[in-house]
Amino acid sequence: MARALRLAERGLSTTQPNPRVGCVIARGGEVVGEGWHRRAGGPHAEVFALRAAGARAQGAAAYVTLEPCGLQGRTPPCADALVAAGVARVVIASEDAFQREGGAVGRLRAAGIAVESGLMREAARELNRGFFSRVEHGRPWVRVKLAMSLDGRTALANGESKWITGEAARADVQRWRARSSAILTGSGTVLADDPRLTVRLESDSRRERGFEPGNGVVPAYRSCDEDSGSESFLPPPLRVVLDRELRTPAAAHVLDGSAPTLVFHAPGVRPSHAGFEHAELAVVETRGDGLDLAQALAELGRRGANELQVEAGPTLCGALFAAGLVDEVLLYVAPLLLGDSARPLLALPALSAMSARWRLRTVDRRQVGEDLRLLMRPSNTFAE
Repeated sequence: MARALRLAERGLSTTQPNPRVGCVIARGGEVVGEGWHRRAGGPHAEVFALRAAGARAQGAAAYVTLEPCGLQGRTPPCADALVAAGVARVVIASEDAFQREGGAVGRLRAAGIAVESGLMREAARELNRGFFSRVEHGRPWVRVKLAMSLDGRTALANGESKWITGEAARADVQRWRARSSAILTGSGTVLADDPRLTVRLESDSRRERGFEPGNGVVPAYRSCDEDSGSESFLPPPLRVVLDRELRTPAAAHVLDGSAPTLVFHAPGVRPSHAGFEHAELAVVETRGDGLDLAQALAELGRRGANELQVEAGPTLCGALFAAGLVDEVLLYVAPLLLGDSARPLLALPALSAMSARWRLRTVDRRQVGEDLRLLMRPSNTFAE
């Protein structure tokens, strides 16, 4: 199962909106076939593993990181493929609530196949925390990316923030963007920083930029299959802007058509310029001084978004925290000081007692260039 999980990780940035899944088929202590799900619409992990095993799958055990599909979608049910191959045993790491109506496990057992589940379940759920968030809770896993100085500041008083972190940390952010279904920001950040919110990865053995901006084609990634050497293009993450009054200027990078863009706005607001023709507009109800964040996240969930990376200012990030909608914090701490007049990390409500403080648990810490990267989760996340 550990090997199956490592295989599943190969689809970290390519399977959206599907989960990342790996499969290993073993017989008599020997691995006879293995595979992983590469991209939505393509064969699932079990199919690749069965192809590799061939006739040796008869009487073998299949180790799968997620409950095999029993539903007919863009590909046939994997449960049927396992039955047809004659495997004797199927070991599942994690159950899949999405498959409850498919009857995959019941179908396998009815065919005389022994089915077990729960082996390395926590690791399997961790790998697909965005998928489970969407399927079980109706919204994507929300990861807030932040960068600050040692004294907790994110920008100078005049708004200048390039660059707090070093080149290595900025490159690391691109990898986190690549694994995300969508990248969200607010209109204030668009007006202040004019971000592109696209993924810019250095070429490596598995993935590289497919197109350059401005050539009239939506940017994609060229993904190289390590097993076959074949390449295919993958769409970029959806750019999402919370813009209550549609203040985003026509010349903003998020409206340049270089990546799919969704702009949430308040009811009754109409575009004031033609720049929004490169984006999809969607209405979200207002709540207080802003848009209804829970409704916006639910809409992203309905659109198949698994992981959402938030790259916004202290007001929007603070509002997400206050609403209990943050699942994970990706924080880069730079070894520098910006002083008292610089802007704070988050805008949070004042607390009347220490017992009301927000507590975070550190999941991972590591050095990235000269900066420290912390991955933390509030105690109320779905993973708890």
